Amino acid sequence: MDVNQAYQACRQIIEHHSKTFAKAFNHLPKEKREGVWAVYAFCRLADDIVDEGENPEAELKAFKDDFDTFVAGDIPEQTALWIALDDAFKRFDFDHTPFYDMIKGQYMDLTKKRYESLDEVLTYSYHVAGTVGLMLLPILSPDKKEELYDSAVSLGYAMQITNILRDVGEDLDRDRIYLPREILTKHGYTIADLENRVLDDRFIAIWEELAEIAETHYLKGTSELNLYPLFARLPVKAAASFYKAILNAVRRNGYQVFHERAYVTQDEKAKIIETSINESHAR
Repeated sequence: MDVNQAYQACRQIIEHHSKTFAKAFNHLPKEKREGVWAVYAFCRLADDIVDEGENPEAELKAFKDDFDTFVAGDIPEQTALWIALDDAFKRFDFDHTPFYDMIKGQYMDLTKKRYESLDEVLTYSYHVAGTVGLMLLPILSPDKKEELYDSAVSLGYAMQITNILRDVGEDLDRDRIYLPREILTKHGYTIADLENRVLDDRFIAIWEELAEIAETHYLKGTSELNLYPLFARLPVKAAASFYKAILNAVRRNGYQVFHERAYVTQDEKAKIIETSINESHAR
């Protein structure tokens, strides 16, 4: 497999698993687009090990060992991921830390099924989503990585809280509860209520409190868009707007997150792209 084939295989992964991200980052120049595909494939494999692996703990350890080998300068396997990632690491000045922190976040899913506080949820969100923003900064804005660190992490917080709010039912099916107990208790709602999938005013109040936190982080995450090069502003703005629109899709569904998954329509995505183009050119 040559490097172009490897990148195309990574492209297929992002287009299959996240049409939202694929659509947003499709507007990047080719070399940078390929870098995003490789990073996404890395994150996707780590996530799939935890959610779908037959022996996820052993498989995740093997994946970390492979990354250790990669960091030491050797390609662990001649697979699309490692061939593409090796080329991407030669093109862009990546920091290894976010990659390792992402793996730590996957370990959290193996060992932690309940969250007591918002701070715990934000710590988890950094590891599984904030890290992605940090991985992408060397591709999107290599000269402003330090200045954009906090906003990239905030965007990760926002997107992961959105995932949590969209996927309450799916997570329950996996015996995972990411809604922090302190916020449930504040609204007089119990874990038993959640497990019984009680959708009432208490649940909506919990959902909206977390949605407001997500929306605050979306604002922070896009507040420094002017620090990105022109080519990167549209993809970042579009990705944030696509994800933020999920919150309104849930609201339109009457907050039914227990038995159905909220989607942003193609028409909505087209309008978001058009608005993002106008806003990114205006900055």
